[in-house]
Amino acid sequence: MTDAAVAGARVEEGGAGTRGLIRLVTWLSPAFPVGAFAYSGGLEQAVKGGLVTDAATLRGWLESLFVSGSGWADCVLLAAAHRANDDADRLGEICALAVAMFGGRERQMEALLQGEAFLTAALSWPHAVFDRLPAEVPYAVAVGAVAGAHGVSRVDAIAAYLHAGAANAVSAAIRLGVTGQTGGVAILAGIEDNTLQVARRADISSLDDLWSSTLVADVMVLQHETMEPRLFRS
Repeated sequence: MTDAAVAGARVEEGGAGTRGLIRLVTWLSPAFPVGAFAYSGGLEQAVKGGLVTDAATLRGWLESLFVSGSGWADCVLLAAAHRANDDADRLGEICALAVAMFGGRERQMEALLQGEAFLTAALSWPHAVFDRLPAEVPYAVAVGAVAGAHGVSRVDAIAAYLHAGAANAVSAAIRLGVTGQTGGVAILAGIEDNTLQVARRADISSLDDLWSSTLVADVMVLQHETMEPRLFRS
C-alpha cells in the first residue's frame, strides 16, 4: 500500500467524528473571524469596579458565569439549536427566545454580531442549515445549529464553546492587566473540570433549564454601556 493510501485509510478510520472535531476546532479558534477579541462581556467594567483584580477573582468570575450566568444560558441555547438543526420553525423560536432574554443592549449586540460573523465565515462549509436560520441569530444558537448539522458531537460543541469563551475572557483580562499569560493559562487548566461538568449538564438540558442568576455580572454589562474610556465593545 502506498503512503498516500495509508494516509487516506487513516482519515477514513477517523470518520465523521474526527472531521467534525477538526471543524469544531476551526470554528472556535481565536483566528475564526467573529471579532471575539473586541468584547469582554462586562469584564472590563468588573475590573474597573474592583470586582476582578487577580487570577483568583477572574477564575471565580468565569466559573460563576459557567454555572449560573450567561455562559450556562448560552450552553442551553446551543444544545437546543443543535437538536433542532433540521427544523426551521424550531430554530426561529429558539432565536426569538434568546433575543428576548438578553439583559442589555451590549449583550444583544455582542451575541447577534458574533452570530452573523460566525455564519458568514462558516458558509465555507456549505449546508442547508443556513437556509433554515432566521435573519438574526445569536452566536450560541449559530454554533449549535451548524455543529449539529455537520454531525459534531453536542457535548463536544458545548465544551469547546465554553472553553473559547473562557479563553477570550482570559485574553481580555491580560490586556486589562489582571493577569499575565502564564496565569491565564493556569486559569484555563484549572477550570477544565468545571467546563466538562457544565457541558455534560447542558448536553441533556432543555429550554426549561434556561435561566441566569448572576445579577452582579448583569449589572456590569449594563454599566459598561456608559463606561468611558474603554477598550472593549461590551
